[in-house]
Amino acid sequence: MQQLPNSCMVVSIANPVKYMSGEIFYKFRQASDFWYLTGFQEPESAVVLEKNSSNYKMTLFCRGKDAAREQWEGSRTDFDTAAAVFGADDVRPIDEFPATLKALSSHYSYVYADGAGSARRARQQKSLMRYLTSPSSSRSRAEHEYESAIDALSSAKRRSLAAEVAKMRNVKSEAEQRVMQQAAQISGRAHAKTMRFTEPGMPESALSAHFEYICALNGSQRPAYVPVVASGANALIIHYTSNDQVVRDGEMVLIDAGCEYNGYASDITRTYPANGVFTAPQRDLYAAVLAAQKACVALCTEAAQISLNELHRKSCDLLRVELNQIGFGLMTGDLERVLYPHYLSHPIGIDLHESSHFDRSGRLTSGMVVTIEPGVYVPPSNQFPKHFHNIGIRIEDEVLVQKEHPVVLSAAAPKEIVDIEGACQGSIGLEPY
Repeated sequence: MQQLPNSCMVVSIANPVKYMSGEIFYKFRQASDFWYLTGFQEPESAVVLEKNSSNYKMTLFCRGKDAAREQWEGSRTDFDTAAAVFGADDVRPIDEFPATLKALSSHYSYVYADGAGSARRARQQKSLMRYLTSPSSSRSRAEHEYESAIDALSSAKRRSLAAEVAKMRNVKSEAEQRVMQQAAQISGRAHAKTMRFTEPGMPESALSAHFEYICALNGSQRPAYVPVVASGANALIIHYTSNDQVVRDGEMVLIDAGCEYNGYASDITRTYPANGVFTAPQRDLYAAVLAAQKACVALCTEAAQISLNELHRKSCDLLRVELNQIGFGLMTGDLERVLYPHYLSHPIGIDLHESSHFDRSGRLTSGMVVTIEPGVYVPPSNQFPKHFHNIGIRIEDEVLVQKEHPVVLSAAAPKEIVDIEGACQGSIGLEPY
């Protein structure tokens, strides 16, 4: 709140429960900014933060105790506990949120609300409130009441909350760094154990299931995203998530997967031989990508005074040199348009991609966490050496930017050739479970 002007209020709303079909709901995940601001994990909740000169007030709205609903849905936090645990000055029933919002908004010069900078999100903002009503309420009456409350927020006063919260979320605190380290360790170990688990003849779906199982067994609450388990030529599809083909002997397997742990995402990609031994072309292409990846990781420091855009251009230069050394003879546009069509990096934290308000041209600063993920995907085209056809390789690490030396949070996932072969073959004492 210290970053915001005087005479302002902040309004943030919890996620609704989302449904797969009918009354079959998905596992609940809290809205990222609301969770960052409050730590409160329950749906049907909202928060209002007020600032007058040096005075601050936090009012949390939630459902509170409801014995009948709790018999079906589980325990809810009572008002006194919510105040004590989450530091709220006042806790009120969620049903009072519309009236309170209307009454307060007229007293402030600025209102920071979720999605104020986006027309699409602004339209959603009007309808989000309907999810705060209980099933026993009159939906039409509640929708009118809640949407009227949002309409009362004058567009002249409204500012983007997401843009302000993003400034804080870009740089991770030491506590956040520790959680992200744990999330990356869980995912990194799952990658290593999945390498050991893999055998030719298995379906890709089995590898995906094994990865998720290992993560869950070690404390992960959910996958951070739909995993990519791409064997053979499937690896040429950047976001291949069908995961329904059979892994064949002699192929490479690309796994892009990470867990979410205590609210923070992880994102790691490894590529390895299905039978545990690189062929000569696989080894050469992998070594080329690895050399470029490690060089980019080394530049993830505040001292390097480099931006993500500059890092991406550097990755292109490095890959071009590495690929030409192994016989590609690249022409203009071959790399960026065909072989390496995606961006090198993105910030990561509570969300997998924390890019909406991240300045790619700004310099990296200590405390940021970014991915470094160069890749090469060779189609069966005569313009490229035949022995590399249908090989896709991506190597992705999570990197904590520090002043002088980067910290690779995902170091538990093997990426050196000797370590990958050792993990796959079990020669380094690693077991699949």
